[in-house]
This record gives sequence, C-alpha cells and structure tokens, in this order.
Amino acid sequence: MFVLTRHIEKQVAEMKKGLFITFEGVDGCGKSTQAKLLYEYLKKKGEDVILTREPGGCMISEKIRGIILDVKNEKMSDHAEALLYAASRAQLVDEVILPALSEGKTVICDRFFDSSAAYQGNARGLGTDYILSLNAHSVKNCMPDYTFFMDYSFEDSKKRMSGRGEKDRLESSGDAFFKKVYEGFIKLREAYPDRYVSFDVSGTKEETHQMIVEKAEEILKKWRNC
Repeated sequence: MFVLTRHIEKQVAEMKKGLFITFEGVDGCGKSTQAKLLYEYLKKKGEDVILTREPGGCMISEKIRGIILDVKNEKMSDHAEALLYAASRAQLVDEVILPALSEGKTVICDRFFDSSAAYQGNARGLGTDYILSLNAHSVKNCMPDYTFFMDYSFEDSKKRMSGRGEKDRLESSGDAFFKKVYEGFIKLREAYPDRYVSFDVSGTKEETHQMIVEKAEEILKKWRNC
C-alpha cells in the first residue's frame, strides 16, 4: 500500500511541517460536530489551525461533491464514484492541505481517504487495497498523522440518522451497505493502530469533546517536543 517514488515521498516530507488530524466514522457518528468543536477550541487557544472537509473544502472539490451526492445520479458506477472522490481529494490536498501544512499549521479534516477505503473499498466491494493505492497517488502520500475515529455502531447511527431530513445519494445506500462501512473502519483501525485513535461517542456531545481535547493536547505537546 501507498507505494510511491522516493522522490515524491521526500518532496512531501519536506513540505509537511504541520500536524494533520482527520476525523472518521459512519454517517451520524458526530464527527463533523466534533471536528468543528476541536477547531474552535484550538483556535481560541491561539493555535494556527484550519478546518476543512471531504469531499469538498475548495471550489472545485465542492463541485465534485455536488455530483457525488446528487440523488439524480443514481446510475453512477462504483468505480466512477471512487475516482470522483479521489479527484476531489487531490484538488483539496494541492490547494488547501499541503500549503497549510507547509506553513506549519494544524489541519483538521472531516473525512479523508479512510472513508473511501471503508465506503468504496469495503462497502462497494472495490477492494481496500485498490482504493488505498489509488488515493496514495491522489494525495501524493500526504498521510494523516492521527485519525480520530468516532466509534459509533451502525445500529446507533441509524437511529440518529432517522431524525434527519432528505437523504443524499450516499445516505440512501441501505442498511447492508452501512454495516459494511462500519466493518471497513474497524479493519482500518486494526491495520493502522499507530495512527488511529478511537473514541467511544455513546455519551454526550460535551463528554466526547472533552475526551478529544485531552488527546489533542497530548498530541500537540508531543508534536512540539519532537
């Protein structure tokens, strides 16, 4: 996985000076809320931090997001879906993430390539290795330093999602699909134990935020001392 030329790996390493944290989890796990809360907390403390999202985060990527999630695009093939996610991600990395990291900023991203591995790789059946390989090239080996995984089961997320309004194309994929998405994230957590940090998000929003803040403070302290 993630096999690139040494030239590109060296180039990315030289550019990447900041801390890169991604938030992952099934739909309805609260990751977007928690990513925003962490961003606001760090910003208030005076940290040089930005918050972005996947798919989207910049003009071109947001347009691709619209195509991916439009319910009218029900005939979109699984392979086309995966490639669109990779294209959106490539633009976001080039335009937003790598420039911010090169300036030493902390970047918080709501979803990244782990979502593609869980959704398109595992749930769509395209294969996790294929999706990870595809995205390694798309992001120029710009790997998250830490992935905050909101561990929320499919059954619990389904209950939370039932109170929402109209669903987008991905949210309409069905129970069997989302069970496989959760399973995909668990496999990734097992494969990347040094990068994944799991949080039990069954408590209140405030309780989850406090756990995340404590871990983020620990990581930042360690990062500055490196």
